Amino acid sequence: MSTIQLQQGGAAVQALYSRINRRLLPLLIACYLFAYLDRVNVGFAKLQMQSDLGFSDAAYGVGAGIFFIGYVLFEIPSNLMLPKIGARLTFSRILVLWGITSACMLFVRNVPAFYAMRFLLGVFEAGFAPGMIYYLSCWYGPKRMARAIALVFVAGPLGGVVGGPLSAWLMTSLAGVGGLTGWQWMFLVEGLPCIALGALVWFTLANGPAEARWLSRDEQRLVEAEVGAHGGGSHRIASFREIARNPRILVLALAYFCIIFPIYAISFWLPTLLKEQGAHDTLKLGWYVAIPYVAAAVAMYGAGRRSDALGERRYHSALPAVAAAALLVMTPYASGSLAATLVLLTLATACMWMAYTVFWAIPSEVLSGSAAAGGIALINTIGLSGGFWGPAVFGWLKSATGSTNGGLYAMAGMAALACVLILANRCTVAVAKTRAA
Repeated sequence: MSTIQLQQGGAAVQALYSRINRRLLPLLIACYLFAYLDRVNVGFAKLQMQSDLGFSDAAYGVGAGIFFIGYVLFEIPSNLMLPKIGARLTFSRILVLWGITSACMLFVRNVPAFYAMRFLLGVFEAGFAPGMIYYLSCWYGPKRMARAIALVFVAGPLGGVVGGPLSAWLMTSLAGVGGLTGWQWMFLVEGLPCIALGALVWFTLANGPAEARWLSRDEQRLVEAEVGAHGGGSHRIASFREIARNPRILVLALAYFCIIFPIYAISFWLPTLLKEQGAHDTLKLGWYVAIPYVAAAVAMYGAGRRSDALGERRYHSALPAVAAAALLVMTPYASGSLAATLVLLTLATACMWMAYTVFWAIPSEVLSGSAAAGGIALINTIGLSGGFWGPAVFGWLKSATGSTNGGLYAMAGMAALACVLILANRCTVAVAKTRAA
């Protein structure tokens, strides 16, 4: 390959990455869509499941969030194994096991069983999202990473777009069929496709560029050159031991916790928030719930594209987070108006997903080698515990006060703190450099 071909904007690179995008991204998007759908469909199941089984708001909030306890306990081991056993086996195993577990949610009859199944769902999905990020970092260099992450993780809000209407339709149209309730059919129908996706991943996904038979050797070298063109300089971290005690990584993990807290609190409680404002028809509620995720999908792609174009990460993540905080603080004042509440929650959801998308382009700039899988997992493990605390704290506050306002203020506080921590990350880097010197 010539020097011109190896340049970032070269025609050969652009054509190659167009083909890589077509080959990898649709499958990864489909996998992540069902991952997100199977995490949060319990938010729709609540509309029937809670009354059928007699769950309190607090019990539901804990059960919705306990998924993340199982997830974080097994996430780092899963990701440390990924470079050794390969992405194909890792993703296939995760998809099949979580598909079976999600479908088996239909057998839940009491609170302990609810907690157990949600915990197991987290155990079996452990490592999936950070594994995706690590896998993308094997294919995409830093100047393409935010856009690639945005395209794959846009499946999260797309899961909300698809999941709201689909879950509502399943719960209403299949209720009573075969002696099962609507929420039981929802878990079954939305869980089984993951098993088929696991088989598809096993037969079609390459572990990395070096094993992709659809690339020539010259094309494999071109990808390696792109991935090797990192911008982190001498401060890229290559060992897991260094990662675990690096202040920048720990600050990033705390910032991610503060991003995830409101994202999953909104995801699990959005149907309830809108129902309280007068959206009582389940089918209409399904479409209302889809609106914030349509906005989030568009915002994610725009944020990732602009961040890559400007080569800037911190402000593209921090400013949407603080905007979301302001919007969430305003939401209680819109009480009584479904339209105003929906607008505010739509904008807040879009802003939080923008912050989330660009955030994940930051670790890839300071992590390298096989330790990157462990580093990404460490950030995700600490941060994703916010997925437990967000829904749980919201549920506890609602049970204690009888109002959703406390939960909205808690989400706003965490989003504002995320902004502070992301902006403080540069100071952390300066401290790390001083200690190294």
